[in-house]
Amino acid sequence: MSLVAIWWITEPVPIPVTSLLGPTLCVILGIAPVEEAFANFANPMIFLFMGGFLLAKGMMVNGLDKRIAYGILSMKWVGNSPRRIFLAIGLACMICSGWISNTATAAMMFPIALGLLEAIKEMMAANGKTIDLSKYKYSTGLMLMTAYACSIGGVLTPIGTPPNIMMIGFLDQLAPDAPSISFFEWMIWGSVAMILYFIVTYFVLWRMFPSDVKHIKGAREFISSHVEGLDKWTRAQINTLIAFGIAVVLLVAPSVLTLVYGQDSDIMNFYDNHLPESIAAMTGAMLLFLMPVNLKKRQMTLSWKEGMEGIDWGTLLLFGGGLSMGGLMYTTGLSDWIGEGIKAAMGGNPSEVLFIAVFCVSGLLLAEFTSHTAAVNLIGTISIGTAISLGFSPIHVAVGIALASSLGFMMPVSTPPNAIVYASGYVPITKMIKSGFIIDLIGIFCITIPIVLIIVKAVMGA
Repeated sequence: MSLVAIWWITEPVPIPVTSLLGPTLCVILGIAPVEEAFANFANPMIFLFMGGFLLAKGMMVNGLDKRIAYGILSMKWVGNSPRRIFLAIGLACMICSGWISNTATAAMMFPIALGLLEAIKEMMAANGKTIDLSKYKYSTGLMLMTAYACSIGGVLTPIGTPPNIMMIGFLDQLAPDAPSISFFEWMIWGSVAMILYFIVTYFVLWRMFPSDVKHIKGAREFISSHVEGLDKWTRAQINTLIAFGIAVVLLVAPSVLTLVYGQDSDIMNFYDNHLPESIAAMTGAMLLFLMPVNLKKRQMTLSWKEGMEGIDWGTLLLFGGGLSMGGLMYTTGLSDWIGEGIKAAMGGNPSEVLFIAVFCVSGLLLAEFTSHTAAVNLIGTISIGTAISLGFSPIHVAVGIALASSLGFMMPVSTPPNAIVYASGYVPITKMIKSGFIIDLIGIFCITIPIVLIIVKAVMGA
């Protein structure tokens, strides 16, 4: 576990390779039989994640994501106001990244934001004002809003960003007696966290990087020209929207049925057995391969090649490796040993608030200097095992770490969206560190920890 943790952080080899190396060494050293060590690479959560990847790829390939983004930017309230454009870019990034990966959303929105900045430069030049976008405050703010909003949107759903689904998987694996977290339950506190994170981010960035003009002439025309370029809805886009809608309905339905019929009803038992969350996501994904666009040419909504290229196999292997090592930490008693050590370090009888705060801050700091996926893989299993050994609910610390890890805003290496906008040349690293530190500090102590202690406890009945 120490070797895997160090290599996840320092990356002497690709992270997915390290994820395979851990369980392989456990078999070689006689710690566990091969069936046990590698069983979690076929965990149902892997297929929930895979279904999410395929749906996201379908949206990207068929242009549904751009239609949603430009639809938000073209709303009448946006107009030519730089402040409203700033807000609209953030909203578009946030809404899209709640359902597709933050990396894909950032890659899609980055050229749109760059195009707007170039248009602003041209419009100001026409009005006799020359600006250098690399030194223009508004450029830095718009780029940072693009990156941060992509990460913020990921907290909305379990499939929005890898840390969410990983922590749910760790709970199922390491704390089977704890109440399971439904898709809808996650969305309850995810939506609260997302909205509050976004409000803080918006006001901090606008205060630090305001525009020096109140109106940008021609901005509405720039956006309208791109909306017109989208043409009419295609059969592939309609099919993708249908498949996506079916998946969302199937994922949310258990929470609605529980409210109506109760958790132990026959209809809920039937639904859990036949349409668990992994099957719900895969059903929507499989429809992309079954719904035709042109039957004569045997053209479906998503081709096999497009779909397989859309799956981040490295992340799936990382997730499987994390589940495998977490399971072995639990079965060998390592998690209990670590828990006793942490308990002693905290004075022997720590409060739950202090316990959650320590792990949330640790997860955030680790996510700042390595990928948030690797950070959660490392600290998630330790936190759950420790919580159980101390008699705390593992759900609270699991949700806290997942939310906190999405606040990695200080460094370009923290998240792919940060790296993407940093490459624009419009974001000085000192500005990213300063703004990221302020948002991280407010986010974790004023939003993350209170949500875990109040909303999550209320929803889970703890």
